[in-house]
Amino acid sequence: MSIEMVSLKYRNTFALPVNVEHLALVDKIELMLQVWQQTQKYQMPLLVLGEGSNVLFLEDFAGTVMLNQFKGIDIREDVNTWHLHISSGENWHDLVCYTLQAGIAGLENLALIPGLVGGAAVQNIGAYGIELQNVCEYVDLLELFTGAINRIPVADCGFGYRESIFKHAFQNGYIILALGLCLSKKWRPMLEYEAFSHLDSATVTPTQIFNFVCAKRKMNLPDPRKIGNAGSFFKNPLVSEKKYESLISQYPRMPHYPQLCGKFKLAAGWLIDQCELKGYRLGGAAVHGQQALVLVNADNATGQEIVALARHVRNTVASKFDVWLEPEVRFIGVMGELNGVEVLS
Repeated sequence: MSIEMVSLKYRNTFALPVNVEHLALVDKIELMLQVWQQTQKYQMPLLVLGEGSNVLFLEDFAGTVMLNQFKGIDIREDVNTWHLHISSGENWHDLVCYTLQAGIAGLENLALIPGLVGGAAVQNIGAYGIELQNVCEYVDLLELFTGAINRIPVADCGFGYRESIFKHAFQNGYIILALGLCLSKKWRPMLEYEAFSHLDSATVTPTQIFNFVCAKRKMNLPDPRKIGNAGSFFKNPLVSEKKYESLISQYPRMPHYPQLCGKFKLAAGWLIDQCELKGYRLGGAAVHGQQALVLVNADNATGQEIVALARHVRNTVASKFDVWLEPEVRFIGVMGELNGVEVLS
């Protein structure tokens, strides 16, 4: 199904009033290929969009937006493991709920993360000590040039902190069709984060962790249905041990998380908060008053106003801490995705 010249205001969680020349709702591989062939014929840019929960439109999009509505969940099991095959158009949080209701644990730490299953792979979503890569077996990828479907094993997905090969080599001309997840039947709670310190690993249940994570996220993050936002706008920065030691000597209470690579992850929200930017406003865009990591559409903001605010936040943090934040949100220009760091530089 294709719709001509339509507003995307209600299809991006920033609620930005941008338009697209063509909107295609696709739920079959054949339709995906048809839309791709049409854009190639007329030399139009193509953007695959889920729920618009991690994108920032800078302006109207001069091409076709393909809305992924590819559905389906298949579950099989062996003696020790649950194997899930999930179509990319499924809602991620609904999947977490579905698995728990089916008696399958392992995704509870990732509850209430917005977006679709396909976007989860692109971003390598993570929360409270777990990332998608920890439970992923494979990603099924449709090559639009040929119609071939390739299964990419997790080891070849280039997963890193909010990183994947689907942001780079497989960004254009490919669509994620499905994920394969592998969840052990010997469930072990992941309670390493300080937020879980009140929970007892010997008695806690997956549902208790799920309920706690949902309550925590609802408390910390504004509801995009009430005020436009894309959740965490910036990634938590990774710094060298030398840089960490310099900062911790000045700010002993600075949150920090040692990484296996020898670097330290810092809390971007804390850095922004220390710059006293909560509530800071630029035009219709603002830093959220309770959660500094979230930029919001406070009053009919434009994409450019949110960019200007993000640039100010980034420069202010760099001036105070000599740490440059990188956006987690994807920046979309008139012809397609842009490099967020370059836009903010």
